Amino acid sequence: MSNARATHLTRRGILAAGGALGLGAVLAACGDEDSKSGGSADATKSAAASGPWSFEDDRGTTVKLDKIPANIVAFTGVAAALYDYGIEVKGVFGPTKTKDGKADVQAGDMDVSKLTVIGNTWGEFNIEKYAGLAPDVLLSTMFDDAGTLWYVPAESKDKILKLAPSVGISVYDRQLPKPLERMLALAESLGADVKAAKTVEAKKNFETAAERVRKAAKARPEIKVLIGSASQDIFYVSGSNLSIDLEYFKALGVNLVEPSAKALKASGGWYENLSWENVDKYPADIIMMDDRTATIQPADITEATWKKLPAVKADQVIPRTPEPILSYDKCTPMLNTLAEAIEKAKKVA
Repeated sequence: MSNARATHLTRRGILAAGGALGLGAVLAACGDEDSKSGGSADATKSAAASGPWSFEDDRGTTVKLDKIPANIVAFTGVAAALYDYGIEVKGVFGPTKTKDGKADVQAGDMDVSKLTVIGNTWGEFNIEKYAGLAPDVLLSTMFDDAGTLWYVPAESKDKILKLAPSVGISVYDRQLPKPLERMLALAESLGADVKAAKTVEAKKNFETAAERVRKAAKARPEIKVLIGSASQDIFYVSGSNLSIDLEYFKALGVNLVEPSAKALKASGGWYENLSWENVDKYPADIIMMDDRTATIQPADITEATWKKLPAVKADQVIPRTPEPILSYDKCTPMLNTLAEAIEKAKKVA
């Protein structure tokens, strides 16, 4: 076994590290009125903050409070998306800091040194610290249709959810634009100016990048793109259903490598497990690899079978963000990266 693959992932660890690659089987087992024009933006926001707040989440649950939440605790990726819209939170849970104390990829542009971290890894959630923040609301995403809040531990969720109402934004079995719209709506309800020039421009850039992917895929239909994730003993190949980014890529015409339905069945449709000896099972011209810190990154994979893959030898390996930060600003780069890879790719498979 190589040192590059020394990090062992348990079954639950795969859920967190593999995200949309590994969560299917595990999970199976286990608006506010628009502000009137006139007056300063600060005055409008202040007036809104003094009034009642409500938001219907993707479980169909409507949370109602006497005023806009001030003490917000959120899954790290949700907090990062809201930060892009000018909304800051008091506490976060989920991958926030790397081992060297730097910002995790899921923390986006937030200053992690100023955040109260309730839990940094899968299964961690300090209830006492959470209660100490006097939370008004808890925000997270959902990777199933059962309303399971991402990174809220199942064994302690009843205690956690008694302390404050919760809001869930679904990132399950839909295309990326939908959760982006829902996150923007949540940000607006919390006081964000969704008509700000920065936000309008970010959405325009996202749409431009999506069209670039569409054109690239149409021009290069022969280019096969495989979606992978690396752990100690297993290479995961994702199917194109269920994940918000992959469903969108497919809708834009990208030729995604598809594991067989039989192979996907064991994970509830998310992914196929391959041993490193069989990592060459599916020919691919481009490989998109899970960029989260809990997974093994391409530069650290020492397996000979990996290094022999045509896409690897051709340096046609690009990052994939299975849990994208749901702001238009953060989702645009991944579209441009994919488009450029398809545009420039050599046919090697």
